[in-house]
Amino acid sequence: MAEKERDSQQRKFTAIVDEDLRDLIPGYLENRRKDIKDIHAALDRNDFEVIRALGHKMKGSGGGYGFDEITEIGRACEEAAKQSQAQEIREQVHRLQDYIDNVAIIFQP
Repeated sequence: MAEKERDSQQRKFTAIVDEDLRDLIPGYLENRRKDIKDIHAALDRNDFEVIRALGHKMKGSGGGYGFDEITEIGRACEEAAKQSQAQEIREQVHRLQDYIDNVAIIFQP
């Protein structure tokens, strides 16, 4: 079995993404990695408004790229930020990191 096939089979998440978005996906996921860093920095400052805005952005964009899990994580971050729930935000950021690190992307026409 090829290494790429083996790696794909070990992944915990799968996203079905439109083939037309193939070139945009690496940048989209890289932006989510940046969001993780930005959320950690905002948590250090107790800046829940920044976290709310980042969560809102993820909530709005995830599904459009085929990443419904990112939409759900964004929704949860936005709601937790409205309630200043730092621990819940940390859990969602961990969930986002795990998802980005482990998602297998299947491109379909």
